[in-house]
Amino acid sequence: MANANSPKLSAPLEQGVPPRVRFCPSPTGNPHVGLVRTALFNWAFARHHGGTMVFRIEDTDAARDSEESYQQLLDAMRWLGLDWDEGPEVGGPHAPYRQSQRTDIYRDVADRLLEGGYAYRCYCTAEELDERREAARAAGKPSGYDGHCRDLTAEQVSAYEAEGRAAIVRFRMPDEPITFRDLVRGELTFTPDNVPDYGIVRANGAPLYTLVNPVDDALMEITHVLRGEDLLSSTPRQIALYKALIDLGVAKSVPEFGHLPYVMGEGNKKLSKRDPQSSLNLYRERGFLPEGLLNYLSLLGWSFSADQDVFTIPQMIEKFDVADVNANPARFDLKKAEAINADHIRMLDVQAFIAACEPWLRAPHAPWAPEDFDREAWERIAPHAQTRLTVLSEITQNVDFLFLKEPVEDEASWQKAMKGDPAALLTTARAELEAADWTSPESLKDAVLKAGEEHGLKLGKAQAPVRVAVTGRTVGLPLFESLEVLGREKTLARIDAALAKLAP
Repeated sequence: MANANSPKLSAPLEQGVPPRVRFCPSPTGNPHVGLVRTALFNWAFARHHGGTMVFRIEDTDAARDSEESYQQLLDAMRWLGLDWDEGPEVGGPHAPYRQSQRTDIYRDVADRLLEGGYAYRCYCTAEELDERREAARAAGKPSGYDGHCRDLTAEQVSAYEAEGRAAIVRFRMPDEPITFRDLVRGELTFTPDNVPDYGIVRANGAPLYTLVNPVDDALMEITHVLRGEDLLSSTPRQIALYKALIDLGVAKSVPEFGHLPYVMGEGNKKLSKRDPQSSLNLYRERGFLPEGLLNYLSLLGWSFSADQDVFTIPQMIEKFDVADVNANPARFDLKKAEAINADHIRMLDVQAFIAACEPWLRAPHAPWAPEDFDREAWERIAPHAQTRLTVLSEITQNVDFLFLKEPVEDEASWQKAMKGDPAALLTTARAELEAADWTSPESLKDAVLKAGEEHGLKLGKAQAPVRVAVTGRTVGLPLFESLEVLGREKTLARIDAALAKLAP
């Protein structure tokens, strides 16, 4: 494979033709972030150019596909806000959009490829193929299919069939190099020895991905195929098939291709479905905002600008150009993903933030009884919580002191805060807080500050025992705003309980 030149604007766009792109996952397992990144780039490309997003389900592998995974894909796309113009639940002029419902179409195309000489039946057994591959490797030759059945005579075919051999259908690759311009990687050339004839229909008559994917792209008039780098090696095979489909009147043109960079995980390895951090469900369960996750995933191979990593999805659509996608592998950085999500949480207006946190303030996430939840207190503390969260699920721990009958027991926090003579400090702080007017957080801060001064402590040291006595933890939301929302009665009662625990 050779590579030359840099990408430029694709031909259909140069001609003012709105692009038609597709996202075509297989319903196997849970959606993963690499899959989402592919969907996002296709969606942003279509939206930027005023084109069409086709959502297609590749579910021809009955052994691995499941209805549960199919529903998860639909749910994930809806949650992310990646809407589609044609596909499941939407319909469109090229329905159906599930490959399992298009078998007759593939069978007809395979028959036409055979009749036209673009494909042939291959009777080689698995053992024969393995033996010839080993011999080729030993001789230092390419180990792909050697074309053994390419030009069988009628007598040879009859002999094989008399033996009861089953045949697959192979596509006949051309004997010259295939060159195309990748929208991400520039001009690429594949030589014939690297792209042997390949199977398109199993011996049982079931069509393979190598047939159904290009056929669907052709019939749905897809103009641009943006997909993972792992599929790059199959592109010359598909281009050759597209040209055959054009000759047969099935396709109108060969689409443009752009191969997106790998997403790398730990140890410079490609992020796989088995990596825990690859699961989209993980980010939903932790409380990532769709906007925050999409913002971060867009940076895996693309950049908004040299000095801006945080942006809205409409801003991305306005700016996105596949020619700006970097061909180098992109590393998944969870801490950066969390930081960007935190920025998006802070970008919400307060009412939107309150609504977004709702799932984590109810069972099964909330450790308090439903009747102990105080909505007024929650809405008062929400603006202060919004500036502290990285993910929405953190809200539960941040506000539990407001709704639990007693603060959470955290022995490590207790031991860390209750040093020196905490009982004396808490006794003074209690008196000062009881005498305070409770009209503002500042009045409560002044009370604790005064208590600290009486014991020769600065505010930081003085407030630590108070925080642990009231909230159970050494870190959390701003203390004095928290005390104001909790109220005088509950605050003093919790200090009394801490003093009782400290009593000899």
